[in-house]
Amino acid sequence: MPEPVPENAATAGTGAGPASTPDCAGCEFEKDLLPAGRCDPADACIQVQNSRRIDGFLKGNPALAERYLFDSQWERRAVAARYAAQSALKPLLFDDDEAVRRTVAYRVPVDWLDALMHDVDREVRITVADRLPAERLEAMVADADYLVRVYVARRMPAGRLFRMIADPDEQVRKEVARRLPPQSLALMAYDENLQVRQIVAERMDPDSATLLLRDREWLIRYLAAVKVPPESLRELLDDPVEEVREVVRARLAGG
Repeated sequence: MPEPVPENAATAGTGAGPASTPDCAGCEFEKDLLPAGRCDPADACIQVQNSRRIDGFLKGNPALAERYLFDSQWERRAVAARYAAQSALKPLLFDDDEAVRRTVAYRVPVDWLDALMHDVDREVRITVADRLPAERLEAMVADADYLVRVYVARRMPAGRLFRMIADPDEQVRKEVARRLPPQSLALMAYDENLQVRQIVAERMDPDSATLLLRDREWLIRYLAAVKVPPESLRELLDDPVEEVREVVRARLAGG
């Protein structure tokens, strides 16, 4: 998952408007960083409420990032969290702003991620699900948001996916069907969603695929007919769909 980049203040978070070009007179960096080219009021400035310019400033002066981790403006905190040392980020696990916590979730050591596993922000939890060691993901299988559970289903050890077989969301069940050990796919043979059953039919071993020969959808019956042992096919000789009857005749004829 790509590192989150704090959005421009003109469009995000607090709803602050576009930043104007600041007056450098009186700024603490006027006499050193400015003449050295390490800040620029139009492009790399810490004084504005504009994430792009703040990022430009801290990218060029990362040693100053920790000074802004507890700034009153969320933009400065969020950008500072990108450049500050990991060891300084722990208090920001509980920051009030989701943009800050999203950045922190991406950067902190994985051992700290338990604190964010149940964060109120979906994007924070997605980052956690994307970074946690796979063996620790079982704690997130019941997350309230389907997209978080999709990430969990993609990464959790395949042998521990059984709890997600009956997930209420079809996108999650598709991921489970793609990764469940083939010998366990019979548990999803009667899923209510056609696309889930299609994945099951494509991955099932020939003997198990006989479970699908009476599926209500002709596509599933067709996929099963292509692979099951020929002796199981006679019940489909009178299938209402010609494509299914055709593959059955061909296989029974040894084609």
